[in-house]
Amino acid sequence: MNLILQHPELSETAIAAFSAAVGHAPELRTPTLAQWREAGLERAAVTALAQHVGVDAALQRPGARLADYRLAVFDMDSTLITIECVDEIADYAGRKAEVAAITEAAMRGEIRDYDESLRQRVALLEGLPESTLQRVWDERVRLTPGVERLFAALKASGLATLLVSGGFTFFTDRLRDRLGIDEARSNVLEIRDGRLTGRMIGTIVNAQGKRQALEAACARLGCSPAEAIAVGDGANDLEMMAVAGASLAYRAKPVVRAHTTFAIDYSGLDALLGWLPAEA
Repeated sequence: MNLILQHPELSETAIAAFSAAVGHAPELRTPTLAQWREAGLERAAVTALAQHVGVDAALQRPGARLADYRLAVFDMDSTLITIECVDEIADYAGRKAEVAAITEAAMRGEIRDYDESLRQRVALLEGLPESTLQRVWDERVRLTPGVERLFAALKASGLATLLVSGGFTFFTDRLRDRLGIDEARSNVLEIRDGRLTGRMIGTIVNAQGKRQALEAACARLGCSPAEAIAVGDGANDLEMMAVAGASLAYRAKPVVRAHTTFAIDYSGLDALLGWLPAEA
């Protein structure tokens, strides 16, 4: 297996630490990436050393490419964008701290009933004007670094894209259009007389719903889930990650990071291309 190290400012200290572990200097090196061929290290050792020196690292089979896959599935909040939308909406009601605490616990996997936790958070939004959603989109939604480069590579490599979120259609529809995502699924906030009612319409998109959306997209494409990449950060992403052929944890909670193929804690989301290059 090849060992590939990444960081926006890859330090000599990190390279030296991994060179000592492997037994020789990297064969490939740039300011942000270093690669050792046939490194001979176990994943647990790579993970521990990466955490110790503060870099993103992964073992990868030689020749692995983005085009080995047919579908890329993404979470939205704290993955493609830098915020949790429900927390930011709640800020306009003076309830951000309360809502954010529930969100954080749910993403860490500490709340068993995700659906109920989401209902509780949405209930605290009752009475806010619908225009609050547009304010959050305009004033607070920002793309995660590297997203646009990653999506350009996905399209160039012929992968279909799916956005599946426990968030809300107001935001996923706009993000779908902005990034040219093929399909988006999320939750629908109920709005009456121009105000949020504190309720949602229809079935909640939860962990099971995300997995089912991935599997359904694969069925439409005529491929298996093993040909899908799943990207997320929270416990409700684990089911879709478990069935995907490759998974990526971005700035993720420990329970997620421990069960994924790749983990990014320092680089932009386009660091996936360091492990799965678009070019042959």
